[in-house]
Amino acid sequence: MRYQINKSFRSKCFLAIVAVGSMLAVSSCNKKLDIESSSIVSQNNAWKTLEDARSGVMGMYALLRTAVANNNAYWHWGEFRSGLFTPLNSPDLSAVVNNELTANYSVIESASNWTKFYAAINACNVVIENIGKCRTDMRYTDDYYRLDVSQAKAVRAFAYFLMARVWGDVPLITTSGEGKDFPEVAQSQKEVVLNFAKTELLSVAEDLPYLYSGTDLENKFPATYYGFGAGTWLNAPITRIGAYAILSHIAAWEGNYDEAIVYSGVVVNNVGKGNITAVETEDMVSSSGLFLSGNSNYRQIVGFPFGKMTGETTIDGHIENYTLANTPDFPMSKRLPNLYIPRDTILKMFNEPTDERFGTNFNVQPVVFRKSYFENFNGEIPVFKKIRVIDAGSTSTNGDFVVYNSSIIFTRLEEIRLLRAEAFAALNNLTDAAQLLNLVRASRNLGGIDYTSREQLLRSIFLERDRELMGEGWHWFDLVRRTKLLNDNPQIASFINSGAIYWPISKSVLLKNKKLVQNNYWK
Repeated sequence: MRYQINKSFRSKCFLAIVAVGSMLAVSSCNKKLDIESSSIVSQNNAWKTLEDARSGVMGMYALLRTAVANNNAYWHWGEFRSGLFTPLNSPDLSAVVNNELTANYSVIESASNWTKFYAAINACNVVIENIGKCRTDMRYTDDYYRLDVSQAKAVRAFAYFLMARVWGDVPLITTSGEGKDFPEVAQSQKEVVLNFAKTELLSVAEDLPYLYSGTDLENKFPATYYGFGAGTWLNAPITRIGAYAILSHIAAWEGNYDEAIVYSGVVVNNVGKGNITAVETEDMVSSSGLFLSGNSNYRQIVGFPFGKMTGETTIDGHIENYTLANTPDFPMSKRLPNLYIPRDTILKMFNEPTDERFGTNFNVQPVVFRKSYFENFNGEIPVFKKIRVIDAGSTSTNGDFVVYNSSIIFTRLEEIRLLRAEAFAALNNLTDAAQLLNLVRASRNLGGIDYTSREQLLRSIFLERDRELMGEGWHWFDLVRRTKLLNDNPQIASFINSGAIYWPISKSVLLKNKKLVQNNYWK
């Protein structure tokens, strides 16, 4: 079985994350910003040892994962809104799909609430301000200190980028205010927030390793990070490659495609240093493949793992909770999914017979459709099963044990290659754009794409992103960038012009901070 992470380490890290409740206990919470009362290490009783430092670092990652996964918000923000999936008897999900984001449903209220992001940001601020005190422990060297502060700044920058994509203008908080009363804080303009995130990442990227506990030719990182090897850490903490991948997306979201080319170039030219490889179709859709956290799975350049051995098995935060249902190949007690992609949409998107993700398999008789992405295609409702990691990828379950261990993957090599292709095409470098697009297509058994114009090539790139990244939380954000480039969707263009691409701010958040202003479109 592929999932064989060091159980002793995982148990220790789980205990460290659980300890966050006490570690974050004295860092005062900003009630005006609706930051949850979850502080990192106590001023008086902690921040003394290497173990305290490790717990603080693990805690900020855990809190950011909670913010992203809470009530499946990641999928509401990026996958379902104006998306390919059709709700089935789910009025709340229909409201998300149809951009009715002021409808009175708990999933919308939860996805509109940035509380948990500020808990993660506060955790980063507390680490930055306090972790240096752990150097009284001789084991906690300057190498540890520099790396951990760099991580905290990178995680904070990542959080602000995620928030700016969803809400636009957000309060920019860079200190914990520990032991003080927080004032009400107004929003900063999204441009300011994104520039802060970019500047922070650029300031620390070179102080992050390609691999934690990997070969260190620069002689500035701990040889064995917190006592464990590279095969344990994988790419779970933000690496140098991960930082540049996030920078690539900040630049593309801002329309700065020249910068996106520079940053994504750092990623694609250094993947070998991070043990990052492309993923074959079979491994992408395997329950023990790309989406399962575990040994040798370096391909998640930036992501949020949910390990079974750390007690992180959940229902919340996994697209499977919405998309899986009973099929002849995989029995489940759930008869129909909450959302599905209609057959006509599938056939229109996957219109090349040799596509390994979904196409016509002529190698068997009678001819059948490949099931990499979908099962039950000829049944009542097609079931999207590209991501199906139940009980740590076990193949012995009959599908009744519906808890999940799939990672939320922000980016992987195929995604970055397609983003880089988009950037080249946006700047009219069609040769390099087509080369990158065809590299991804070849990995799915497809031939090279023909094009006669920049616009045609861009449409092909975004179609490939829709196919390759289906279910990974990219559709809405890709739709916004595509519309800015091609101006081919009047509704989304009107959303861009009116500010409707951003979510409304939760009513509960607005009530707790009178300086906040609801996004204009949703007033």
